[in-house]
Amino acid sequence: MKVTAVLLLCVTLFCLGYSNSLDSCQGRCGYGTDSSYSCQCNSACERYNDCCSDYTEICAGDGGDSGGAITDAEIKALSEKLYALDSNKASASELIIDPQALVSDSSTSSQSDLSPKPLFRYLDEASLFSRPTYAAFLAVLDNYKRMTGQAENFSSQQLAEQDTFLRETMSNTKLGSELFSFLYSKGVYASKAEFIKDLKMMWFGLYSRNNNMLDSSGFEHIFAGEIKGGKVSGFHNWIQFYLLEKRGKMNYYSHSFNGPWTTYPDVLGMQFKWDGYFKQVGSAIIGCSPEFDFALYSLCFITRPGKQCRLSLGGKALIIQTYTWTNSHYGDGKKYIGSAFPASP
Repeated sequence: MKVTAVLLLCVTLFCLGYSNSLDSCQGRCGYGTDSSYSCQCNSACERYNDCCSDYTEICAGDGGDSGGAITDAEIKALSEKLYALDSNKASASELIIDPQALVSDSSTSSQSDLSPKPLFRYLDEASLFSRPTYAAFLAVLDNYKRMTGQAENFSSQQLAEQDTFLRETMSNTKLGSELFSFLYSKGVYASKAEFIKDLKMMWFGLYSRNNNMLDSSGFEHIFAGEIKGGKVSGFHNWIQFYLLEKRGKMNYYSHSFNGPWTTYPDVLGMQFKWDGYFKQVGSAIIGCSPEFDFALYSLCFITRPGKQCRLSLGGKALIIQTYTWTNSHYGDGKKYIGSAFPASP
């Protein structure tokens, strides 16, 4: 009788879903990482490669009861908040661009200069570049060797500049605080210190794109741009484009798409040559603050690594495509950011 009772109890527990609770997301969606479980059920598990097999079925998806997973609707709502909080974006009086030639996607590989004038007609540097987040961004931007295969070696001052950038953009702005508060509420991070530490590794941690040298990072690839195989690689930032064009190192050719926004930030898909190296489509968010750029790409990589991330800015749709770096990792198997950029509509 005792054996029968035990068997009956085990069957009952199995039917209630307790027998496989260690490898299932049933009732665990959105929980913070817990090493006592064999797999995890929050958005970070996609970057750690330790999601439970039923994570997508039970936790993910857009709309409905997701049990704590981050939905597309929540990402869109947050991106609208970040858009509204971008108080450091350029105004129409501070930035004027001249997109000139619009070409079809089939024409972007022709390497023909169809725009005789510079893309940037005017920028009020005195107004924008004196602001703390811009100044911190510019200090980090010039710390890289553009050629892949050449190892990056940061001085103590350059490492401190990375910390300053993270502090100014993510800790000292309402926009950065809003991003952290959302991720904290979803169990992605347990503290602001953990959030900042992870961003530093995710963005500034070095990995190899060429010749087994520690020659690249997410920040360098996306914001500063690189040269690999005789072509421009990455390069999705408007401020870097402006600075190089001002110095005569950038030749703007044309654009293949222009976003629907009539104010900044806007989105542009650009064709150009950087000091003789061609970029077929270098899309970027134009006129936004450094913290807005950094926050959107971080949000999308954290919540939709290696996927399309659907945002909403001023009621208009924007897709950010993210890519993970799979050849190396940091921490306990966490992925570096490989790339992120606005996708063509």
